[in-house]
Amino acid sequence: MNDRGAPLSRKFKADEIRDGASGEIVAQDAEMAAIVRMLDLARLDELVFVYRFQRSGEGRLRLKGRLKARLVQLCVVSLDPVETELDFPVEVEFWPGALVEEFVRSAEESGSHEILDWPEPIVDGTIDLGTVMYESIAMAIDPYPKREGVSFEWSQSRPEASNPGNGGPFAALASLKRR
Repeated sequence: MNDRGAPLSRKFKADEIRDGASGEIVAQDAEMAAIVRMLDLARLDELVFVYRFQRSGEGRLRLKGRLKARLVQLCVVSLDPVETELDFPVEVEFWPGALVEEFVRSAEESGSHEILDWPEPIVDGTIDLGTVMYESIAMAIDPYPKREGVSFEWSQSRPEASNPGNGGPFAALASLKRR
């Protein structure tokens, strides 16, 4: 695991990344097993990230790519497996630490806390695409997966006064106290 707690790591030296450099990262079985545990998945069968870098001024890097995953979660109602295929774009900007600090300071001074995509800092001259992959899939999975056609019926009915066994939530505690 890397410094930020992600279960996979693919570090690149920022100053060695050429403009237009591209590649593909395929998560290994052990990395996918760690992601399964951390994200409480039933299975993760595939995790692939295809990316391309663009350089911009002052040492900044823009990462554009696509994350694809095949995974299985458990339905929150029936506990049946729910198979999911993810395929979505990922965009991240990496900036030198000093520029990020300056950006944060100016955003705080102007009160602009509504910025959606803050730049990620380049830490010790490196960026970690493993962290990008993990954080992207963690944000993309359904937090409450539900199998199609399954519904949860909730009843908020009040207990009948004529039924002495339904004395409310504290009835069991009251009966213990009487003993």
